[in-house]
Amino acid sequence: MLKKILLVFALLASVPASAALQIQSWTLPQGTRVYFVENHSIPVLDVSVEFDAGSRRDPAGKSGLAGMANGMLARGLREARLPDGSSEPAVSEAQVSDAFADIAAKHGGGASLDRAGGSLRTLSSKEERDRAVQLLARVLAQPAFPQSQFDRDKARSLAAIREELTKPEAIADKAFWKLLYGQHPYGAQPTVESVSAISRDDLVNFHARHYVANGAVVALIGDIEREEADAIARELTRRLPQGEPLPAIAPVQASAGSEQRIPHPASQSHILLGTPALQRGDPDFFALTVGNYILGGGGFVSRLTREVREKRGLAYSVYSYFAPLALPGPFQAGLQTQKDSTDNALKLVRETVEAYMRDGPTEQEVQAAKSNLIGGFPLRIDNNRKILENIAMIGFYGMPLDYLDTWTANIAKVNTADIRAAFKRKLGSRALSTIIVGAAP
Repeated sequence: MLKKILLVFALLASVPASAALQIQSWTLPQGTRVYFVENHSIPVLDVSVEFDAGSRRDPAGKSGLAGMANGMLARGLREARLPDGSSEPAVSEAQVSDAFADIAAKHGGGASLDRAGGSLRTLSSKEERDRAVQLLARVLAQPAFPQSQFDRDKARSLAAIREELTKPEAIADKAFWKLLYGQHPYGAQPTVESVSAISRDDLVNFHARHYVANGAVVALIGDIEREEADAIARELTRRLPQGEPLPAIAPVQASAGSEQRIPHPASQSHILLGTPALQRGDPDFFALTVGNYILGGGGFVSRLTREVREKRGLAYSVYSYFAPLALPGPFQAGLQTQKDSTDNALKLVRETVEAYMRDGPTEQEVQAAKSNLIGGFPLRIDNNRKILENIAMIGFYGMPLDYLDTWTANIAKVNTADIRAAFKRKLGSRALSTIIVGAAP
């Protein structure tokens, strides 16, 4: 039996996704939003449940709380009494792990800046599916947050933070977000001090505040019918409480375009440049996607690679990208270079970005970028797991239900003028903030 189950999962990578993904959407009575794609090509169900429980919701002085709370959801389940009078027993961490393994189900989860939650991959057969869904529901609603496991996870987090303080790439990343976002929640980073201040009660209170039915977004794709999807969504959220409205996150302010140099004994300098630029649902998204492919997102065919690597040999890899979030996420360009080449490489990157902003791409570059992006789109949805991630994103950020179906058409419509205008709107009046880790100030 186990060999058959493993064979089913092994086939997942080879099953093509349909180009037309009809996303069905509805809202449960308690306020949970559900997004479902029916796919009977394999006997598997993929599920995610997400909440407005990302690190932007960390209390002041306790950065790292959202990630720690999410990481401890499956560390054990408390005994709980249900509204119908029945009760569910306490379950240890090992028992949770074994229960998923017994039915060959895979449980995951995580916390990012905006969102946090849990995911599940299970066989779609009713017996295995029902057991897996019930277990995920309990993980989301009834975590015990055992003190001993909390102490262990906290010690691990502190050790990881101390280790990151020695790595130039981690130092650069943390400093970059802090320089761009300052006191905004997007700029907060877990530190030894902030994680040390977190208590088990903080996890309990954070979970009760943010893991709520009316704030849940359930995404499903797999071998089930609409009625079954509705029943699964209800089972996943029926143990969750109703929550109070969360306060609005403060607007993002434009960064000042300053430069910060942090000495480090590494042989290379790590350089990051950027500014807050793009949020989910922005109409400039597709023009920026095509434009950035030309600037620094297209690997060896990008301008940054041609100017910095191929012509001058100043870096092995140089890139740029836009990272849209609920509020304006960053535009970032980055590279590593020998310390004695730091100033030359940085000057060249700035000049390349400025020239691109001034002159824009050529018609040939635009056509080639669109061809590559459209040709590569099937790889973004070539299995259920990737589709699930897209459905969850669409649901959480309130994107159009036809976002995936119209993606290639929206890319195809972009022209040179669209790219110039979009880059001017998002970057034209903003000086890029710069972090350099490695070279002496």
